[in-house]
Amino acid sequence: MALVCAISNEVPEHPCVSPVSNQVFERRLIEKYIAENGTDPMNGQPLSEEQLVDIKVAHPIRPKAPSATSIPAILKSLQDEWDAVMLHSFTLRQQLQTTRQELSHALYQHDAACRVIARLTKEVTAAREALATLKPQAGLVAPQAVPASQPAGAGGEPMEISEQVGMTPEIIQKRGKTVPEDLVRAEDLGKYRQVASHAGLHSASVPGILSLDLCPSDTNKVLTGGADKNVVVFDKNEEQIVATLKGHTKKVTSVIYHPSQSVVFSASPDTTIRVWSVTGGNCVQVVRAHEAGVTGLSLHATGDYLLSSSEDQYWAFSDIQTGRVLTKVTDESAGCALTCAQFHPDGLIFGTGTADSQIKIWDLKERTNVANFPGHSGPVTSIAFSENGYYLATGAQDSSLKLWDLRKLKNFKTITLDNNYEVKSLVFDQSGTYLAVGGSDIRVYICKQWSEVLNFTDHTGLVTGVAFGENARFLTSTAMDRSLKFYSL
Repeated sequence: MALVCAISNEVPEHPCVSPVSNQVFERRLIEKYIAENGTDPMNGQPLSEEQLVDIKVAHPIRPKAPSATSIPAILKSLQDEWDAVMLHSFTLRQQLQTTRQELSHALYQHDAACRVIARLTKEVTAAREALATLKPQAGLVAPQAVPASQPAGAGGEPMEISEQVGMTPEIIQKRGKTVPEDLVRAEDLGKYRQVASHAGLHSASVPGILSLDLCPSDTNKVLTGGADKNVVVFDKNEEQIVATLKGHTKKVTSVIYHPSQSVVFSASPDTTIRVWSVTGGNCVQVVRAHEAGVTGLSLHATGDYLLSSSEDQYWAFSDIQTGRVLTKVTDESAGCALTCAQFHPDGLIFGTGTADSQIKIWDLKERTNVANFPGHSGPVTSIAFSENGYYLATGAQDSSLKLWDLRKLKNFKTITLDNNYEVKSLVFDQSGTYLAVGGSDIRVYICKQWSEVLNFTDHTGLVTGVAFGENARFLTSTAMDRSLKFYSL
């Protein structure tokens, strides 16, 4: 049986054996390999030339070394080239084997990861179903699961979790259906005068209060957002600041006071929505729902969710407890910035205003645009739903105020204001009897007749916010002159 070199697979001229792997090699080949690598080519263990053991075989005596110009010298050089090719081929075979093993291991890891993802997806689905069964007990309509792969409405992002909320009939019936007996009458409202003015809430170096809201459960608590980047909570009765909340990096353009918790919300062109604790005086949650300035903010009737609109053309629906964005939708056909947003009292639909003078009504559950109200000729600056849910008031940079009947989906009244009148704030009182307009001045209209019952020009700057106290017992306003004013008998 002939000996065969483990590297070249040929009969060796000078065979030797490696004591490390017990393999036979051509001595010149193994010596070259050891000189380059210092290991046995078969198992990679250390090997030196001194360890090689020659094998005695019968073979012809080799001739003496020829001169460099002889044919035998050329043959030797060819032999050396062949040896180098054999060594390289052997190295490539080893690398191929190693690569195959690594690929096999990577495929195994990928398969294991896919199994883990499938298991987690199944657990998340089960958790969502369990959450859906619990939600109706808290006064919410049970959601319908939406696969994450389906688009959310008109050009929106996939819904992260399938919580669709709405109001129960019992809650709807309690809101704005009857006029309170203690509501101030129109003739008394017409006698209101300024009774207080506070100018020290916000910084004088960057003057201007840009937003206003009252606590629905205690309208003596006033919330303002200023051009100085601060949010201020003010007590009307005590006539003192309760809390100054700092954290925004740009001016505060929207604020909301939670109806039942000591919590307030604010939005800013710095792209964030912040949730503040009034008692703690600190920011408890930052909602990052948008990539551009936030232009509108509205709290869902359940008090658990926030609606926001932005210059990035999206509206977003977020959970205030976790700060998670539950869904984010845009109207791809419109392609323009949103300027304001407001929930309908029943929590099932809401409206948004756009920079191209459109008012869009959206179905929250389906995340689709269900109605459009054209008619304004400038960017929409403010929208407000009446508490009975029948009327929508809208203002824009066209010096007009439009009223829409949501039952008939049409404009039934247009109030033309003075030339260059800027509408900045619209709000119905809690009974839906009066509508206040803030802008170049303050005007109050009585609903159904839509006649003006009140007009104030006390502010020296543009009015940015207006709000009614409980049963319209007082009216409050903020403006770019840095003042917070109260009006009553």
